[in-house]
Amino acid sequence: MLPDAVIAKIEQEASRIERDQLKKGAQALSVRYQTESGHGKRLVTTADDALAYAIMRMPATYGAVRAALSATLGSGMISPKTLLDVGAGTGAATFAASSLFAFDQIVCLEREAAMRQTGENFMAEVVPTWQQMKWHAFDLTTSTLTDHADLVIASYVLNELQPQKRREAWQALWQATDQVLLIIEPGTPVAYAQLMEARAYLLAKGAHILAPCPHERACPMLEGDWCHFTTRIARSALHRQVKEGEVPYEDEKFSYLAVVKQEVKGGDFARVLRHPIHAKGHSKVVVCDEKGIGQLTFTKKHGERYKQVRKAHPGDEIGMF
Repeated sequence: MLPDAVIAKIEQEASRIERDQLKKGAQALSVRYQTESGHGKRLVTTADDALAYAIMRMPATYGAVRAALSATLGSGMISPKTLLDVGAGTGAATFAASSLFAFDQIVCLEREAAMRQTGENFMAEVVPTWQQMKWHAFDLTTSTLTDHADLVIASYVLNELQPQKRREAWQALWQATDQVLLIIEPGTPVAYAQLMEARAYLLAKGAHILAPCPHERACPMLEGDWCHFTTRIARSALHRQVKEGEVPYEDEKFSYLAVVKQEVKGGDFARVLRHPIHAKGHSKVVVCDEKGIGQLTFTKKHGERYKQVRKAHPGDEIGMF
């Protein structure tokens, strides 16, 4: 969940706008994203647009980025000291990454002035001690990326680009990466297909997969299926009002890819793809491992691995036999 201070700041900004006006603006923005995304169009142009975006999308983006980072870097094998957030929006990915790592330097790049100003305002008031934070106007489709960092994040941005621009963006992002590149996209078949194109491109450029794949071969997903994960997001009262939802949570589906510069030792874990099925004395779980996708059965004789599977959720790693 977004930090309390961020939620409070969003609610403070929202208090200056009539609720009906806020709802209409949020609904119009949602329609633009559904119908015009992927064509390089400017979708957020005003301060009210940026606020509506923050209300509707910041909690889900924060949750997806934090879940992907936890799965990717939770082992502590890599501890990044610098962050480059490309297509930073209103700062959700930066807030998520900063909840897990202490960065010496953070650079946020965002094309839309309204989003950039809103993000800067949030961070200036919520975390005024972040002197190492810099925001710059940047268009991934036309600007040259000269910044670099240990951790480069591009969340929910590449799917908004035209195909040729996506390929150029992959190259720019990889060149900007000192240690880890994390790409996060919506958990849809279309976004997954685009992510698989990025995966093939980056592997050809010498990247090594850190997560979610436990191998670097072709994705074994069958046609009609796609690799995605879910994180549950708590809804604030304001979020429920604007989205006209009654349930106090929403499930954000996302797909992601984390690649690194150095070679990664593989074959010692499997990625859980479906909720395990538990029965007395054993559990069955569908996983992806170095052999492909299959169902594994764990019993009490597997000790810690059995306990691990009993608590596992889709997206988790489990140790192999």
